[in-house]
This record gives sequence, C-alpha cells and structure tokens, in this order.
Amino acid sequence: MAKQKNTKVKDLDKNTMETTPLNDDIFIKGARTNNLKNVSVHIPRNKFTVVTGVSGSGKSSLTIDTLFAEGQRRYAESLSSYARQFMSRMNKPDVDYIKGLSPAIAIEQKVTTRTPRSTVGSMTEIYDYLRLLFARIGKTISPISGNIVKKDDVTDVVHFIQNQELGAKIFILFKFKMQANRDIREELNILLQKGFARILFKKGTSSNTEIIEDLLELPEKEFEKIFKGKQDIYALVDRLVKKELEEDDLHRLADSINTAFYEGDGEMQVVLGDTEIKNFSNKFELDGIKFEEPVPNLFSFNNPYGACPICEGFGQVLGIDPDLVIPDKRLSLFEGAVAPWKGEKLVWWKDQFIKGASKLKFPIHRPFADLTEEQIQQLWNGSQGTLGIHAFFEDIQSHMYKIQNRVLLSRYRGRTDCYECHGYRLRQEALYVKIDNKHIGQLCEIPTEDLILWFDNLPLSENDAKISVRLLTEIKQRLKTLINVGLGYLTLNRLANTLSGGESQRIQLTRSLGSTLTDSLYILDEPSIGLHSRDTERLIHVLKELRDLNNTVVVVEHDEMIMKEADHIIDMGPLAAHLGGEVTAEGDFKSIVKNPNSLTGKYLSGKLQIEPPAKVRKWTKSIVVEGARQNNLKNITVEFPLNILCAISGVSGSGKTTLVKQILYPGLMKMKEGTTDKVGFHKAITGNIKDIDHIEMVDQNPIGKSSRSNPVTYIKAYDEIRGLFAKQALSKIRGFQPKHFSFNVEGGRCDACKGEGEQIVEMQFLADVHLTCEVCGGKKFKEEVLEVQYKGKSIYDILELSVDEALEHFKEEKNIVKAIQPLQDVGLGYIKLGQSSDTLSGGEAQRVKLASFLGQGSKAGHILFIFDEPTTGLHFNDIKKLLASFNALIHQGHSILVIEHNTDVIRSADWVIDLGPEAGKKGGNLVFAGTPTELKKCKESFTAKYI
Repeated sequence: MAKQKNTKVKDLDKNTMETTPLNDDIFIKGARTNNLKNVSVHIPRNKFTVVTGVSGSGKSSLTIDTLFAEGQRRYAESLSSYARQFMSRMNKPDVDYIKGLSPAIAIEQKVTTRTPRSTVGSMTEIYDYLRLLFARIGKTISPISGNIVKKDDVTDVVHFIQNQELGAKIFILFKFKMQANRDIREELNILLQKGFARILFKKGTSSNTEIIEDLLELPEKEFEKIFKGKQDIYALVDRLVKKELEEDDLHRLADSINTAFYEGDGEMQVVLGDTEIKNFSNKFELDGIKFEEPVPNLFSFNNPYGACPICEGFGQVLGIDPDLVIPDKRLSLFEGAVAPWKGEKLVWWKDQFIKGASKLKFPIHRPFADLTEEQIQQLWNGSQGTLGIHAFFEDIQSHMYKIQNRVLLSRYRGRTDCYECHGYRLRQEALYVKIDNKHIGQLCEIPTEDLILWFDNLPLSENDAKISVRLLTEIKQRLKTLINVGLGYLTLNRLANTLSGGESQRIQLTRSLGSTLTDSLYILDEPSIGLHSRDTERLIHVLKELRDLNNTVVVVEHDEMIMKEADHIIDMGPLAAHLGGEVTAEGDFKSIVKNPNSLTGKYLSGKLQIEPPAKVRKWTKSIVVEGARQNNLKNITVEFPLNILCAISGVSGSGKTTLVKQILYPGLMKMKEGTTDKVGFHKAITGNIKDIDHIEMVDQNPIGKSSRSNPVTYIKAYDEIRGLFAKQALSKIRGFQPKHFSFNVEGGRCDACKGEGEQIVEMQFLADVHLTCEVCGGKKFKEEVLEVQYKGKSIYDILELSVDEALEHFKEEKNIVKAIQPLQDVGLGYIKLGQSSDTLSGGEAQRVKLASFLGQGSKAGHILFIFDEPTTGLHFNDIKKLLASFNALIHQGHSILVIEHNTDVIRSADWVIDLGPEAGKKGGNLVFAGTPTELKKCKESFTAKYI
C-alpha cells in the first residue's frame, strides 16, 4: 500500500487535524459544508482514495458537495456570462480554498433517468456507435427475395464498361416511356427536340436488337410496325467501341451515363454488341419496394425519422394484454385458462379450438405455464382452420357498435408489445438493414457478454473493415468495461428505469471509462452497491485501471475489500450529523486498522464486529412462488418463510430482483390489495397468504419531495408536539390551535418566507442567493407563536433538537416519547427533529421509514417487509443497528425479506435463499435454501465462499 511520505500532520487539538501538502496533492482547507467542522485534508494525486465513515458523518459533504461542486463551479465560471445563464446555478461550497483541483467527474448513487425511452445502450453510448455502424456498413436486405438492395452510380457503370473486352461495341441507353395524355408521335417529337434521334428495340422474341438511326426519316408503315404493342424500346444516348479510355473519353462517358440516368428517371441500360442488355438503377429499390437509405437517424427510436410510427419509439402500445387474457397460468385450456372464452355465447371459441386441437396436436389438458412457445403461438394465432385468441378479438372489434363488446374489450386492454415493430421501437425499413444477417434490434437483445463475442467473430469485407475499424474499437471497449463492472448479463435494450441504483451508477462509470480521460478527478459514491463480493473484485480492477491512466480516484465506500485495495483511506466521524464532520483517521489500510480513533478500524481489525445470532429462528408458515419463469428464472419454485429474517443472495444478475420485485411483490399486492401492476410469468403464489395483512416495499427513495418534509413529520410525532404546544396557557389565551405550530399551513408560520426560514434571490447566470428571512430571522414562525414555550423552548427550538435531546426534554410526555423513540432505536438519535429530508442520505431515509413502522407496533397487523439492499450507504456500525431494528420488527410479529449482498446481513439471517450460480442466462436457478451455517457447505454457491 502506498504510504504518504510527502505530508506533515500536526495535531492542533482534539477536534481538528490539518494537513500541509508539500507536493501537488489536492488540498482542501477549511471545509464547512453541511456538518463538516472546518475540515482540512489532503487527497493524494493519481492515487486510489477511499472516504469512509458512519452514515451521515460527512463523506458525501466532503466529496460531492465540496470537492466536486467546486470543480464544477470553477468550470462553469470559466464560461461566458451568456452561457452560464443556461446552466444550473452552482453555489460556492463553504470552504476556504481547494488547491490542486483537477477537472472533476462525479458518479453518484442514484438512478439518473426515469424516462421510458432511455436504455442501457443509449446511456453507455454504445447504441450511438451501433447506429453509425449500421448506417455505414449495414446491408439492406429485401424481405421478399432476400437479396441485397443497392443502387448504382456513374462509377459503377464506368467500371462495368472498363471491364469489357477491347473492341466490344457498347451502347448507352434509357428506356422509352410514354407519359399520360400523349400519343407516340408527340412523345418522339419531344425526344427529338432533346437531341435523341436514334432508338433501339428488340427484334421479336429474340434477344437481338436493332437500331433505328433516324427517327425523322422513319416511314409511317415502319413506325406502326415497330411501336405497336412493343415494351422494350430504348433511346440511344451514346455508343462507342471499347478501347483504352483516356481522361477525355472518361469525361464523355460519365456525361453520357449521367444523361441516361436523368432521362430514364434513375434507370439506364448498357447493351454489349447487339444482344446483352445490362440494367442499372440509381434508385434504392428492389422487388417493387422503395427502401430508405441507411443513415444514423434511421436507427434512432428517439428521432421521428427512425421511430416506429405506431408506438412512436416506445416499443409498447395499448392493446390486448396477454396477462389479462390468461390471468391464471396454472389452468389448462380445457379448465378455462383463456378468461374471455366463457359464457353462453363466447364459449363457442373455446369449443371450436378444442375440436381442432387433435389436428394441431395441441395438449388441451396441459397447464398454460407448461406449454411450449410453439403451442402458445398456436393458441394465439390459430392454425389449419382453427381460430385462436387474436381472431376472437378481431371479431369482437368488428362488432364494436355493441356496448357489451366495448365493455369486454376494455377489460382486456393493457400495455403490450407493439404489433408493428414487435417491441424493437424502430420503423420497418430500419430492421431491413443487417450486418451478418442480424438487424440492430436483434443485437440489442443479446447479453453484452455474448455480444462482444459476436463482434470479435464478425466477418467483414476489406472495405467494410476499413470503414468500421474505429467504430468497432469504441463499441468493444465499452462492452468490455460493462462486463468488467459486472454487468455482462444486461442487454442494450434494457430500460434505464428498470435498473437498480448500483447498476445505473456502474453504467455511468462505463460511459466515463469509455472516454479514457487522463489527469482528471473521478468521485464515485458507493460503486459497490448491488455488487456481489465476486463482482466487487472486478470493480476494483476497473478502478485501478482508471488510476493507472494518471487519474485521481476518490471513492465513498464501506466495503472492506475495496478498502484493502485502496492507496489511501480517509475516515470521517466520529459519529453522524452534528456529532461527526471531522477526519478521525487517515492513511493506508494498515494504519487505519491500528488507529484507536477510527471506528472503521475497530471493525476492520475485529475489535468490534457484527455477531450473528446465537440460534436461528424456526418457522412454520411460508409463502411459495411456483414455476417462476420471468426473464432468466428457470421455472423455479421458491419458499419464503414468514416471521423470520430471510435473505435472498446471489451474484448480480442472478434473478433476485426479478423473483422478488417482479413476481412476489406485485403478485401479493394483486391478491391482497387488487393492484393492476404487471406480475412476472409464474404458475402460482400459494401458502399462508392470509397470515399477512399488508406488504411493504421499503426502498431508499427520499421520505418527502418538499424541502419542508422532515423526520418528525414523517413518523407522525409532530402532531403530538403541536398538540402539546396548543395546550400551553399562553396558547389558550391567544386562541392558538395545533395548526398554528405548523410551517406547512398559514396561521402561525412566517408570512414573508412561508415557513421556509429563508428567501431566495434569483441571480440569473450566477448561483441563487439564499438569505435568512429578515422577518422571522430564519425561525419560520411568527413572533407571537415563538413566545409559546414548553420547558423554556419554543417550537423552533424543539425542531432544532436532536432525537436524543428531544427524548430527554419530553421525558414526561409519554405519547411524544413513544412516537420519537423508534428514531433512536434505528440509530438516528443524532439527527435533528426538523432536519430537511433532502439532507438525509439514502440509508438515513430508509431508517426513518423503518422507524415509522416500528412506531406503529403490532397495530398495523402482520406486515411482510421487503427490503432491496438496505445496507446501501451503511457503515458496519449502522448495519449493526439496522439488524437490531429488523429483530424488533420480527418481535412485533412481522416478516422480513431482504435482497442483500452484505455478508454480515446474510450471516445474521435465519434463512438464506441463494440464486445463481452465475448471472443472466447462466443464472436463474435455485442454488440453495437453508440456514447460513448450511450455506457455507454449498460448493455451487459463490456466496458461500465469502461468508
């Protein structure tokens, strides 16, 4: 590990540590953003630095809000004032100065887009290069004959003539065509006026040709004889004998060919001798179809030129939803799997299909979930005179004047793949263009780990190889990076809004790495989110590659594997919020482990650890998902125990999210609460479903969209506090009600700032200025409301208290203590009651949600909690508190299901379900189900190697 020899550290006092740089390291002096306490710290240049510490200790404040914000601001300030007014306003971070700052790139832990148009391909820019590749070397294939569509130009005709034998007679012609409302004589006169006095036509049925030298001297009888009923008549533009062509000859030849193309409406002919006619066309046509010439925009579903005209590039339309037509996939056709084929009249459709089933060899008694793809197509499309589901709905639509048919149709409508582009999003002409017999939509369906092999083995002509060499380099480089960060299982058409935060972040990383910048500052906020320990090793390799390109890599991280590989570690703390914001230790891994001030070091050394439970809980009730087949799941049946802590593990892309968030959660919500969300393909969900009153998905999204939202309002404790203040004697005298102590409604809040505590002055091309409200002095309430006090503190003072301080202050008010206590139980004793929700980290927001459920106790009934990677953003110390909260929920009679990679959580679980063994198509199997102790013995499991 790299030791920092170029710095002197002098201890100023207990709370501050200042580092004086003696080289060109990045030096932050006096950072005070959010909870940072005048922090001064150096970050070694061109090294791999990890910033760690408990959740809320100031890691993101130091890296994103100070270091990156200053880098971005300096770049923006270098632009003209005119350009700056169109950019987002950038505040100057609260810091004395930052020295040695490089151009900064930040990759944060959030899903960057929610648009249904954005895909993995467009986010990584691979799709942009693919579009260019197809426009340059793609071959348009006719859907009728399967031949390549191409157009001829002057050069092609000249090359053809140059390849003929010396002395050959060559005629350049265009076809004689009749225009509407003109007779032959009139047409020939126009031809003569243009200077074409000779024509050529075929003799009878033979292939021989004859030339009429002068149309003017043609007798009337001959005229009738030649033109009556003949189609193959050509006007002669030029004739020559093949010889060694000089430059003047080539100019004449090219001019004649151009004239023939123009007069022939894009088509011309060359006759060799008096027999063979060779056709040339500069139109992009074949088999009677006019094709679009490939250009990059033809392959863009975000451009009106390339997007499918039916679905407008979304890939889905409002149509007949297969999941509504066949809601219960356990049933066979005979048992009534097709929901609309019921009733006195409509059952005829089912009966006629059953009668024709023997002819089709269709198994009418087999459950729909067990049918082959071919049999499913037979049921939908029909065959050999037997009518399928599509024919049924076409019949219904043809009788839409009947109100019962309109009602019936509305019952089965939903979002479904576009019938025009089949979900590829592009217009049909774009899908005719292929490379090695695959169109761009098919390439986007191939997992990236297989796609790179396809490109490696792509057979190209010498000319195509020269054109595409740069494009293929860019595509392969980005595909390789995607695979290296553990995303080889993703396809390029995967929607961005279906990605987890970790996947989204690593895709941004791929885009940044694809540009191979050097001498830059990369700031990554927990890139290991959503990564199995096996994939974390690959990520470390990628980060080191980035460092070796002479970049400074700063990573906010809690993962032990990443810390071990770092050149330098900065540990923030000692605790969170106002109890943190200091640098407690810095140095390499060994020095952090030995440092007595470092809480992280104590966990890394083993002095402190997360102890697994002495004994696992037994379970008797469960919920079973049968025959799960969505995405890569291989028809698996999984049992989820209730009233315990159940962890679902497996490498990234093994099928965990598909199983839980696309099948189990929406399936249970549909059964319990009647939601209309789509449920992934499975046979059935069975078990003790009646023992669950509610299902709760707890994610890391912010707890409120408004800047006024805060923890005390979210957990409903503020109602009790406002009620207490309304009961005070002064409130009764002044007629104050609980609403007067709210900053969300008019009455008691400051009228000037509307309860915000500050006023914002817009500065157009500079950052907006936030000024403390002059009327209330930032206290949000009117003066007369603030005069009401409880134990010497106004309502503003109460909101400024930390949870720990509030519990002491309100110890005599049992209802308030009971409401606030869960916040302390989940390890959030340090946050202020009125702290704005947008200043909470993802881990803190998740624990506030947890606290709100803990506060409800068993009143809410038996809840099944589903957590998707709850350890995101959590330090070892926070994970310990999180597990204690889980145990409290289970003690109240709830059940907890956790999708998790963190080995401490898996070891502390009562039951582990491990999927895999690999990602993508090599995953989707149930590798193991049992206790963590038994998992350690499972040789097939990658998880077993790390716990």
